[in-house]
Amino acid sequence: MSKDAKNVPALRFKGYSDAWEKRKLGELMKVTSVKRVHQSDWRQEGVPFLRARDIVAINKNQKVKEPIYISRDLYERYSEQSGRVTPGDLLVTGVGSIGIPFLIKTESPIYFKDGNIIWFQNRTLDPAFFYFQFTGNSIQTYILSTSGKGTVGTFTIATGKQTPIVFPKKTEQKLIGSTMSDLDNLIAATQDKLSFLKKMKMFFLQQIFPTKDHDVPQIRFDGFTDAWSHYKLGSLMRIDKEQEVKKELLTDIQKGFYVLAMRTFSMDGYIDHSKPYWLNCLDNVSDDKFLLPREFAILDADMDANLPKIGRVLLNASSEKYLLAAHVRKIQVKSGNDPIFIYALMRGNSVHERLKLEANGSISKRLLDKNVYKQSILVPNRSEQSKIGRLFFLLETTITLHQQKIQMLKQVKKSCLQNLFI
Repeated sequence: MSKDAKNVPALRFKGYSDAWEKRKLGELMKVTSVKRVHQSDWRQEGVPFLRARDIVAINKNQKVKEPIYISRDLYERYSEQSGRVTPGDLLVTGVGSIGIPFLIKTESPIYFKDGNIIWFQNRTLDPAFFYFQFTGNSIQTYILSTSGKGTVGTFTIATGKQTPIVFPKKTEQKLIGSTMSDLDNLIAATQDKLSFLKKMKMFFLQQIFPTKDHDVPQIRFDGFTDAWSHYKLGSLMRIDKEQEVKKELLTDIQKGFYVLAMRTFSMDGYIDHSKPYWLNCLDNVSDDKFLLPREFAILDADMDANLPKIGRVLLNASSEKYLLAAHVRKIQVKSGNDPIFIYALMRGNSVHERLKLEANGSISKRLLDKNVYKQSILVPNRSEQSKIGRLFFLLETTITLHQQKIQMLKQVKKSCLQNLFI
């Protein structure tokens, strides 16, 4: 399991040098399931009932869709027969996205779907160490290699018992487990701050621009009382020509220029770093092919029938520059107007919804420049534009910094998983 024949990880805490012990999980703990609950016994409230897809959602920090419960009476009867999960136990998905762990941390009652989820009644290993070890490459590789070759792979109780694990003494387990837990908590806290900043931004987008049938916004900076004036977007900005970057030249390998393409343009108008594109074979590329700091771009196409992206604008609030690919086009704001204000104005849902209606095409929907330019919007004087622009630039830069911090922390976590474990 280890690249090192001595069964030690690449990175260790000071004072530890002993080889790790190799065992099978069935030798260390009970691997089992629970008494079956039929769908007719599902409820809308009561004791939480986990399915494999629920664990997958939790693992991705996503909200569980349509959560299921069982009655307290049924839980008491069935758990009396099957046993009750307690803190330190691990539930692991056995179908679909197999091998995804869920660590029990509280005494709160919980039940789960038999067969879909395997129960490791852990009383031997440090719970946090066991959880993070389970996400490591060695165990995941074993699970995938033994999960059956049918249409749907399965991770069974029998396979769970045979799953190999390598572990150190309990004191080293605790150090590793607490370090990884602290890192996870820091990622979660940063994600919470990011979510709050995005909500704050949406609040200002809704309040700081005039609503339908009004020529002033609901909230304003002190000293501004004049009505906003009607303009066409085409009188305030222009869209640069489309850049040509051949798709076959793009790669997932992190080298060269980061490319803003349709897939890296997220649903909510941010850079989706989970789907990176890179291009490393261009020389002497002029800045007009890049989205530079403080510049913004618009997406003029969308493959999704609901058009969640088309007409979205994205501001480069970082210090980096991004190569523009097909359909991601830079916007140039005309003299006399604040660029960040125009970005924020176009970022609002009212403009986006109107632009969605202008899209045409059968398979890949396109947004023509003329249909962007003809949109009527309300604009204040340059002084008020600048105030609004500075507010949104502060929000965007802070959001970008938190996004970058999360990406960095995830890279640190990935490195720790690779080097602190065998």
